[in-house]
Order: sequence, then structure tokens, then C-alpha cells
Amino acid sequence: MGDAVFPTRRPPARQDARLGGPQREGLRGEHLLYLTDEQLRQGIELMFFAYRDFTADPDRILEEFGYGRAHHRALHFVARRPGLTVQGLLDILRVTKQSLNRVLRQLIEDRMIESRVGAQDRRQRLLSLSAKGAALEARLSEAQRARMRRAFSEAGPQAVAGFRQVLERMIDAEAREAALGTPPDAGRDRDMGRDAGPGAASRPGREGGR
Repeated sequence: MGDAVFPTRRPPARQDARLGGPQREGLRGEHLLYLTDEQLRQGIELMFFAYRDFTADPDRILEEFGYGRAHHRALHFVARRPGLTVQGLLDILRVTKQSLNRVLRQLIEDRMIESRVGAQDRRQRLLSLSAKGAALEARLSEAQRARMRRAFSEAGPQAVAGFRQVLERMIDAEAREAALGTPPDAGRDRDMGRDAGPGAASRPGREGGR
């Protein structure tokens, strides 16, 4: 008589592997609920309300100087990238040179931003904050960092990581790398003498400077 052969017990398959057809699709659908039109509309509304309140804090400070959000953006990126050229700032903000020149003209006249001739290319205009501009930018930044710090702390690390990933994916793919890792001297090597400096346009008001 031959040896008896006893059937071996297979380990249970993973729950999702045992599901077939409609059951598996049902689970998949649950994971994709945030892609429904209603969920996307809610996300758009949340972005609107979050941005409204996120900008309200520095808006109150900007009003003291007759500035708008365009001034804030210029101050922010010049602070983050000292020596940034006008062309480099244009590339970041994606605004017309005329509108940026109006903002820069006011900030330079108010001695918030300093513009100096490039050491290697005298056609360049390199931008940096003055002590006065740095003090204003610090006030604006702290107002927004306080709100973001509070939100991050309440939401927790996983939510913060997910939030960052969502924001990164919302940036155009071709611009994402530059937005996430632009070096401090960004724009210098691309500037071919187009930085004539701020034009002689009139000073914008609050709405015109946004």
C-alpha cells in the first residue's frame, strides 16, 4: 500500500483577492468617491474659502501701505530668492511685464526692494529686499504661517503630507519641478538683457496691484 496523501491547508487569500466582479468594483468605487462631481465641487469651494481667509490676514497689513496682493507676491519671492532677476520673477508669477513693472516701481520707490546692476551682465537687474522690505515681508509671512501652523497641527502629519501632494499635483506638470526646487539664483541665466527695470507707469492702487 502506498503512502497516504493528506491535503495541505492553503493559507487564506487576501480579502481583496477573493472578491470578484461587482464586489471588487464596489470597493474600488468607495476609494474613488472623492472623484465624483459633487466631491470635486466641494473641494473647489473649500479652496475658495481657505484662500479667502488665508489672504485676509496679510491683506489687512498691506492696506496700511496701499499695497495689494501683487506686492505681497513680489515681496515673498524676492525674499525667498535674493538676487532674483526681473525676468526670473516674471517667470514665476506669469504676469505681464507691464503689470509687474508697476508693482516693482512702487516697491522700489518706497524702498522696500532694491535693484542693482548684475556683476556679470550689466543689462540685468537683480532684486533684493531692503531692511524695510524684509521687515514688512516678515510681518506678512508670520500672519500666514500662524494660520498654516494651526491648521497643520490640528490636521496631523498624514493630512499635511496628503495636502502637500495634492497641491503639488495641481501645479502644471511642466512647471512643477521649478516650483518645488527653484534655486536662489533662478532666472539669472535666462535673462538676456530683457530686464530694463520698472517702467514709469503710475503707481497702482490696491485693486490694480493685485
